Formats: sequence, structure tokens, C-alpha cells
Amino acid sequence: MNWFDTIRDIEPFDELPLDRDLVTALEAEARERPLGPLRFYTPTFRAYASDELVGCGKSSFPAFSITAGACALNCDHCRAKILDPMIPATHPADLERKVRDMILLKGLRGFLLSGGSNRRNEVPYDRYYPTIERLKREFPYLRIAVHTALLDTARARRMESAGVDVAMMDVIGAEETIRDVYHLDRPVADFEATLAALCSTSLEVVPHVVIGLHYGRVLGETHAVEMIARHPVTALVLVVVVPYYAPADKPFATVAPEQVGRVFIAARQRIRNAPVQLGCIRPAGRHKLLTDAYATMAGFDGIAYPAEGIVALARAIGRPIEQAHACCSTALEGLTGQRACAG
Repeated sequence: MNWFDTIRDIEPFDELPLDRDLVTALEAEARERPLGPLRFYTPTFRAYASDELVGCGKSSFPAFSITAGACALNCDHCRAKILDPMIPATHPADLERKVRDMILLKGLRGFLLSGGSNRRNEVPYDRYYPTIERLKREFPYLRIAVHTALLDTARARRMESAGVDVAMMDVIGAEETIRDVYHLDRPVADFEATLAALCSTSLEVVPHVVIGLHYGRVLGETHAVEMIARHPVTALVLVVVVPYYAPADKPFATVAPEQVGRVFIAARQRIRNAPVQLGCIRPAGRHKLLTDAYATMAGFDGIAYPAEGIVALARAIGRPIEQAHACCSTALEGLTGQRACAG
């Protein structure tokens, strides 16, 4: 039985508007390059419940914001709302106290450090590095990830020397998106320069690409993937813009799942020597189910907070599954990508 008919036999998919041509293309890709195991990520960034997976223990891998809910850019796609569920840590002593308490009381194994940007898309982490150094010295098992924003080689090396494990950054491939959505006066080249600076260190570098970032249009995503493919990244994470964060006077369209699926194919074909993951952010409901299905069929190595029915789909097309209670940018052990290295 072909994939399209197989999926139709799984209850959550029986009435969904699956794109037959896209599913057929994904199945053909899988025949050329067999799919490997699929890892499902369920960190404690937000509540998650599923009949197919066990929920994550509270505080196993929390996210902290050094600016609480403040961000000078206030980008149109986010408006700082992504910071809301994070734990405020506006002083290094706050971060240290909260991390130590969580280690003692809740078995914390790692955390994400983030924060709002200044007007140049930079986050002022410098005063936090002594705290990170101290925590890593006493608790070397901690996995620490940082949203880097834009930086230069000196700052990347300072981050490395502090003991940060994983560097995450958004890569934007269109000047119009940087200007109009991010309200930022910096060129695309600065994003690739940051990527190069991070890749010159021993940090695990995990760039993110937001599909539909330009008000719901697909614009520059392929260019972003091409830039990423030029550097020895540890993994690539793709997410899909969520339009309900947008201001009323600058509405975002919802990217069609079929468009998302075709970006998935392009990314998986181009990034052949590193894992490709579907991250936390994407529209909910039927859109999420379709998006997750296309990621599963495209050979993605991991999916964060999978939709109900995706475990059944993975099994139906012969993909072994596993679960990690961690951020998809940090728990990469055993994943090397599902394709041979690009020539």
C-alpha cells in the first residue's frame, strides 16, 4: 500500500486534506534514501499532553529570559510573546539561585538561556558568563543552550569559554524580512557572519529558520538554508510562523501546510550531513497535524511536541521512535542526519 492510502487508515488523518502529490514525492524521496529513527522532544517550555507519549517532568529543561518579557526590537512575528513562558532571570544571581534550587529540588539537567534583543539584535549575556562558568564547574553534566542573536567572533569565543554547550540563532535570508518584520537595519550577510563566528568555535551550532516569517509569505527561506549548508552546523531546526502573535495592523497569513512541506523537502535535501528537526513553534490544530506529518515523511530526525497521531504515522511508514525530555537543539546524541554528506 502506498503512503497516501496508509495514512488515510490512521484515524486522525482520515479526513485531513493531505496533498497527494506531496506525499507521493516524499515517498519517492524515502525510497532513494531510507528513513532512520525519529526522536520526539517534550521539554518543559510549555505544557504538553498526548495519548501517545509520556509527559515531561516539570523543570527538567526550563528556559530563562535575562530580560524577562522585554525586547527592544518587538518583531512583528513575535512581539516578545515567546519570552512570556520563560522564567525571568534579570540578574546573574537570580539565574544562579534558581538553577541551584532546581538542581536540588527538581533534578534539573540543563536549561535554555534567552532574552530580548537590543536594537542591533544583540542580547547582553556578558555579565552572566561567570555564573555559567561556576555552574558548569560544579555541575558538569548540565547542558546549557543560548539564543545567541547576532554576534562577532570575540563574543562567540567568550560564550564558548564560559562553558555554553549549544548556540542557537535565527537565520534570515531576505533583506525585506530583516527590515520590515524585525525592524532591524542589518544585512543578510550579518546573519551568515554570526553563523561563521559560531562555527569557528567548539560550540554545537544549531541555526533556526522560521518558515513564513515575512508576514506568512515564503521568502528567503531557501537562501537561509543555502547559507546554513555552507557551514559545519550541528543541526538545523525549522519552525513555522504563528500569526496570532502579529499586531492587528500588520496581519500574517497562515502558511499553507503544503508550502511548509515543500520547504521541508528542500531543507532535507540540502542539509545532508546534520540532523534536521521540527522545533516548538508552528500553528496548532489541523495545520500542526499536517505539518508534523510532512516532517515525518520528509525524514526529519526529530519533532518537538508532536501532534496526536504522529507516533502512529511514524510506525506505519517504518520509522522507529524514541523520546527525549529536552530541547530539540540540545539532545542530539546519536543523530547524524538521515542522508549522506553533500558532495
